[in-house]
Amino acid sequence: MEQKQQALPAKKNIALVAHDGKKAALQAWCEKHQAILSKHTLYGTGTTGHLIERTTGLEVIKLLSGPMGGDQQLGAKIAEHEVHMLVFFWDPLASQPHDPDVKALLRLAAVWNIPVACNEVSADMLLSSPLMETELCRTLPDYEKYLATRQVTL
Repeated sequence: MEQKQQALPAKKNIALVAHDGKKAALQAWCEKHQAILSKHTLYGTGTTGHLIERTTGLEVIKLLSGPMGGDQQLGAKIAEHEVHMLVFFWDPLASQPHDPDVKALLRLAAVWNIPVACNEVSADMLLSSPLMETELCRTLPDYEKYLATRQVTL
């Protein structure tokens, strides 16, 4: 598939997700970085979004709980270019009943070339990057061109 360039805006839409065993760590991380996060739009899966809102006062657009479809909702927002960064504190030591949804979410983040942090240190590095508050060019699949080509050859 051909590629195209598209900018991630300076004000990012950031998805916040955490497995049960990592929710406290994500809450603490959000409290630590409240000033930076307040400059961006935040999305969260159900329980995680409520916890972050309650402990930090940050406004979070809350979707369904991850196992109830929230991971898939976030994946759709990534594919539709509505989410520009994913902070997903996942628990590598715990079995997850919705593991296929989790893998699909991470796959979509890779397909659409958005930054992903899976733990506190990688999330710290993303937020501290000088690119965090600037427009950033990324390469992604040119799906519109692909569709146009497919329609002509059918």
